Amino acid sequence: MHNKLEIDKKTVASCRKNAGKIAKNIQKYISLHSTVAVERTVCRLFGVDGVDDIEVPYPNIVVDALAEYGILENGAADFFTRAYLHKGISAMETAKLISTYRFDFESLPMFTAREKAPYLAQQAESALAGIRVQKKQRNLFLEKYGDKQGPLLYVIVATGDIREDVTQAVAAANQGADVIAVIRTTGQSLLDYVPYGETHEGFGGTYATQENFKIMRSALDAAGEKLGKYIRLCNYCSGLCMPEIAAMGAVERLDMMLNDALYGILFRNINMKRTLVDQYFSRVINAFAGIIINTGEDNYLTTSDAYKEAHTVLASQFINEQFALLACLPKEQIGLGHAFEISPSLENSFVYELAQAQMIREIFPEAPLKYMPPTKHKTGDIFMANVQDALFNMVTILTGQKIHLLGMPTEAIHTPFMSDRAISLENAGYIFTAMKDLGAEISYKKDGIMSVRANEVLNKADSLIREIAEKGLFPSLGEGVFADIRRGEDEGRGLEGVFVKSKDYQNPFMDEMVSELKEQS
Repeated sequence: MHNKLEIDKKTVASCRKNAGKIAKNIQKYISLHSTVAVERTVCRLFGVDGVDDIEVPYPNIVVDALAEYGILENGAADFFTRAYLHKGISAMETAKLISTYRFDFESLPMFTAREKAPYLAQQAESALAGIRVQKKQRNLFLEKYGDKQGPLLYVIVATGDIREDVTQAVAAANQGADVIAVIRTTGQSLLDYVPYGETHEGFGGTYATQENFKIMRSALDAAGEKLGKYIRLCNYCSGLCMPEIAAMGAVERLDMMLNDALYGILFRNINMKRTLVDQYFSRVINAFAGIIINTGEDNYLTTSDAYKEAHTVLASQFINEQFALLACLPKEQIGLGHAFEISPSLENSFVYELAQAQMIREIFPEAPLKYMPPTKHKTGDIFMANVQDALFNMVTILTGQKIHLLGMPTEAIHTPFMSDRAISLENAGYIFTAMKDLGAEISYKKDGIMSVRANEVLNKADSLIREIAEKGLFPSLGEGVFADIRRGEDEGRGLEGVFVKSKDYQNPFMDEMVSELKEQS
């Protein structure tokens, strides 16, 4: 898409340069540290799964034991390798011995790097082979059915019961949905463990578990076969278990994951050091699995004025992009988020919304942008809500947004019924068909309202990013630069789970993924 808004390219380059400085400075910290969530992910990739008699996940049991015995700094991979070389037992067998207090940590010998290397390589290849198979299967489905051109219609299911979610998801697919997002149960992002098995008791959403992923993936594949299309599945790898859930999603062939470098810090009060270390490994996994990440800048506009604070969304998108690139995510998998949230009472609100969306599309031309619907200014008037959603749909098709989360006429009243989704899908389908090529046919007035607005937002974003680059990201988050929310560097949940890696630390899965991704790029 050409530069319709006459956006200043030098300012865009300045934003990227300084956002890169911010991300690279934090990456120095990331490279020296690991977390309990990263190590639990390593456990899972070694094949450790399930729960003990009182439903404590085995990965948690192992990592807690390593911390207690003072050997976590070497990493779970080092421990499992030493256990195998000493006793010839698998990681799962080792985990069960630990859970019943029958593993003798005191007698565990040390081994040289050369002695450990073959087993580490074998385990890495075994785990990554399964993820490669799932990535290949996705590509086979897309080759068989073809991939949709234009916006992907994205809808939410959130019943709390995975089987009821399946019913609603299949219904939405039959009504025209392209992406099904299973909302997580309220508060799961604050759990420092991943629940196990099929679940039926979530509140405001359904527990993200590997078994639930498997159930929904199977149902959508079956529905897609009948419909002759590939239906994408989305869930969340945010919160205190970012990399663990990313790994489970990779194994079960999820296609999208909500994954933001800053969201958990700002909106869940998760410690920034913990979040930023966890997001790196989670994004490496998503990159390797071909999963599109969705960032959460739209949330800034729920606490801030969407017109006045539009530049904070753009600044965060630049920073999120740079963190994603450092994790080897190709631009085609970086689904940067934004939202249609300017007050409808503001004169020219639609014009400003169109300018914002067009600006972001032009600045990030390769990104599968995720565009969120109006929610903040919906009142319960379903007729006005349907009009707001229609305007939102128009912006998407005019500016080439890719991932389109449908607005619901009952947004301010209740969790949507299947009939509400049908109305929203019909609304979007009509507008996307009626205006299919309109965006390519129109141009914008030079030095008009939209061009001036876009460059004003860009210049403010540039100033903000420069300021953050000078002060550092940690101090800047303490000053509330995003969403007017202040977070302390050593405050928030999960900091106790961050530790410095020893010189002998190893993570063969991350190393192999990064190596392969760099070769591909």
